[in-house]
Amino acid sequence: IGSGTVPTARLGTGTASSSVFLAGDNTWAAAGGGKIGQVLQTVVSSTFSVNSASMVDLTGITVAITPVATSSKILVFFSVNGSGDPNYAFNIQIMRETTAIGIGDAASNRMRTTVHLQADTFDTDLRTMTSMYLDSPSTTSATTYKLQGAVENTSNPLYINRSEADADSTYVGRTMSQITVMEVLA
Repeated sequence: IGSGTVPTARLGTGTASSSVFLAGDNTWAAAGGGKIGQVLQTVVSSTFSVNSASMVDLTGITVAITPVATSSKILVFFSVNGSGDPNYAFNIQIMRETTAIGIGDAASNRMRTTVHLQADTFDTDLRTMTSMYLDSPSTTSATTYKLQGAVENTSNPLYINRSEADADSTYVGRTMSQITVMEVLA
């Protein structure tokens, strides 16, 4: 091209507009996957404790989403603030309905989990447990995602959204925990 402007019609086949792009095969095409279709979140600011050695639901940390297409993926993100006895460990896992997702491989007696936490040294501290997982539910039905937790020693609970001591002081915090789901369109 020596000078001037090339007419849009000469760049590719199809109809050019502000909602399409010129693909490598010289056709005008609509943008494809990777768009976020919807975002839903549940925030829990109340305090509670978990004292079960097997996985149990974390009170209220659940969210339901209805994908628009079976090809959609669901990006699940959570953050949970917790505290407990520093001598014991805690585990949290993501659930899709009744199926654990985003967990480690099976290995002898080890618990398959999304997040494993050893509590902090001080009973006034909180730790943030967070993870993200891209799920493929392959459905257009309402799908519930939630969190479950378990403790190593049932006499030493995991406290959610508060410290173990929960002292009435300006240096001791109360927090929130959340689960967020995003539909990623194909």
